[in-house]
Amino acid sequence: MIEQMKKRILPWALVIFWMALIFYLSHQPAAESNGLSTNITRKIAEIIEKIAPNIGFNLGSLNHIVRKNAHFFAYLVLGALVVNGVKNSGVSTLKAIRVALFICILYAISDEVHQLYIPGRSGEVKDVIIDSAGALVGILGLNSIIKNLELRIL
Repeated sequence: MIEQMKKRILPWALVIFWMALIFYLSHQPAAESNGLSTNITRKIAEIIEKIAPNIGFNLGSLNHIVRKNAHFFAYLVLGALVVNGVKNSGVSTLKAIRVALFICILYAISDEVHQLYIPGRSGEVKDVIIDSAGALVGILGLNSIIKNLELRIL
């Protein structure tokens, strides 16, 4: 009985934790958020310069790519966590995929609306699209891994 509860509660606790992390990062004012992504971009630039010292790139463009990839990755993880939670709640695979994607898209929309109220931030439709694409990849990726593991076990 307790194992059954853990199997259903833990996946949703992880979803809530990840959503809270996304909310926390989205709640940062623009200057703070940009500072965080700029630091990450500088680290990436240092690595690139060590690997390919003669490559020329624009730090601002790289920062934009880092920020958009952060959206994609954050929602890829969210998608995987949500579909895992839905499947562990006893929902069939196809329905779990649809429900998980719906939850992730709604959260992406709410996240962009939330950013409208943060100093210097804005809500962007393209970010909802990037977030949704990331979620879909996470959902389908986890589903594919699980399906592949089931085939190998059988």
